[in-house]
Amino acid sequence: MKILLALLMALNIPAGPAPIYSYKVTSLDGKTIDFSKFKGKKIMIVNTASKCGNTPQYAELEKLYEQYKDKLVIVGFPANNFGQQEPGTNTEIQEFCTKNYGVTFPMAEKVSVKGADIHPLFQYLVDEAKKKGIEDPIKWNFTKFLLDENGELLAVINNKTKPLSEEVVNYLK
Repeated sequence: MKILLALLMALNIPAGPAPIYSYKVTSLDGKTIDFSKFKGKKIMIVNTASKCGNTPQYAELEKLYEQYKDKLVIVGFPANNFGQQEPGTNTEIQEFCTKNYGVTFPMAEKVSVKGADIHPLFQYLVDEAKKKGIEDPIKWNFTKFLLDENGELLAVINNKTKPLSEEVVNYLK
């Protein structure tokens, strides 16, 4: 068993059932978002964009975050994968989110959520979704991945589903 753990560590493969906690990403302001700090809370990971028809969901994401802050963390990941709807720099995105929607939940730096250059965290989420029979889960901006308090994928929520919808809130009750 010790040899297996040593091998997993040497290969940088997380041991245990919830590797989400092994991820650290850079935020829009250059700080570190450490997912290990979210143990015991549900985590919603959302791919976002500033020039999308779904962009007004930022307002509901912020309300959801404020309302369920004691048991939910939302982490936004700006991405330019769909229709070039996130062309801005990290600084421009941060200013947009703060000025227009008062976003206070953590926002990671701009990443790719699909394709050959997919960010490792999103590859992990896609792989977890496939285990649940969900092929190609990220079809557009504002797809929401909801993980439970143990870091296990609970649901992939459609990009058109509003954050304060009954479908989403029922997972938080």
